[in-house]
Amino acid sequence: MSKKIQAIRGMNDLLPDASPVWQYFESQVQALMKRYGYNEIRTPIVEQTALFARSIGEVTDIVEKEMYTFEDRNGDSLTLRPEGTASAVRAAMEHGLLYNQTQRLWYTGPMFRHERPQKGRYRQFHQVGVETYGLEGPDIDAEVILLSARLWKQLGLFDHVTLELNSLGSNEARAAYRDTLVAYFEQHREVLDEDSLRRLTSNPLRILDSKNPAMAEMLSQAPQLMDHLDQDSREHFEALTARLDAAGIDYVINPRLVRGLDYYCRTVFEWTTDALGSQGTVCAGGRYDGLVEQLGGKPTPAVGFAMGIERLILLLETLDIVPQEARAPLDAYVLGMDASTDGDAMALAERLRDELPALGVQLHCGGGSFKSRIKKADRSGARLALLIGENERENGQVAIKFLRDDREQRVVEQASLATTLTSLLSE
Repeated sequence: MSKKIQAIRGMNDLLPDASPVWQYFESQVQALMKRYGYNEIRTPIVEQTALFARSIGEVTDIVEKEMYTFEDRNGDSLTLRPEGTASAVRAAMEHGLLYNQTQRLWYTGPMFRHERPQKGRYRQFHQVGVETYGLEGPDIDAEVILLSARLWKQLGLFDHVTLELNSLGSNEARAAYRDTLVAYFEQHREVLDEDSLRRLTSNPLRILDSKNPAMAEMLSQAPQLMDHLDQDSREHFEALTARLDAAGIDYVINPRLVRGLDYYCRTVFEWTTDALGSQGTVCAGGRYDGLVEQLGGKPTPAVGFAMGIERLILLLETLDIVPQEARAPLDAYVLGMDASTDGDAMALAERLRDELPALGVQLHCGGGSFKSRIKKADRSGARLALLIGENERENGQVAIKFLRDDREQRVVEQASLATTLTSLLSE
């Protein structure tokens, strides 16, 4: 007997009992983006490797260790996308969306990184992202943060997340700060771990993001980027925080927040939570004004964010704040009491789908005894079972059995069934 083929480690199946929560989350996102005037963009999951090497940075962990890269039959190096921003920029440039225009875009879909799988973090994971182009003021920075804040409010997560802010300044200011930081780290070289020593020459700002407790005291004394900002970046950041203050959004300025990708400048932010056992990031973003030019386009201001869906679903379930209707979208299970009324049940189910398009209706199929039919109705998760026997057929009626409430079964006229169901399901 041949060995069973199983899913690749860290690339998980989404089973039917879990999909309603995902659908609930995705519907909340889709409705929110429409309210803010953001348009959806969909890009391929495979891109040329050079796109990510040039945008993310050759010496980042993602490019060095985590990308799924392979040669196709033509010998071209291709990569499964590890993040969405580079693909969105490539598509916007390729299709002329940036020339003398502003764009507010959003996307959702799978990303791929070869890292150690853990709860809420997988090798195939899913993100929702926002990307805006052509707007350079702090107002758009504030808008994307307010958009994310509104999503937390819609989902019931606002009291469980914290907004952290920092500014990376201009490329020139950051380069000068980098020299200052490297000189400081060189004085404490004996404290640096292996990863930090490697980053010392390639990406020293990432050392600030280290979680190594042995380096904590040394890092707390490191020069702060906020003290080395250029004047324009300082004014930009002050204008952003003033807008957040006016909107009533609390935040914490975190001088060690640097983000993991090379293309960020000026504003960077993260929404974090400690509701998952340890502080974790559920949404991260910032400004990346140089990325379009870096990929061959004209200088274009840009700001956006990405959030991991798996981690947010885990947070919703951990806090037990998923609405019940999102878990059980099925409203009614329609069945004939025996084989002679199966055709009537089918006609009734179709009629209900015509009259109440938003109603979740499942028809019993597969025959069986009345007892087995009722058991299947109960297992379906529906709130109501709608039954037709010979008496109901002859009298133009339907029996309503309450599957989730301790209430007596009732019989109603088929002509008024739609009105009755609307009333019962709104209770």
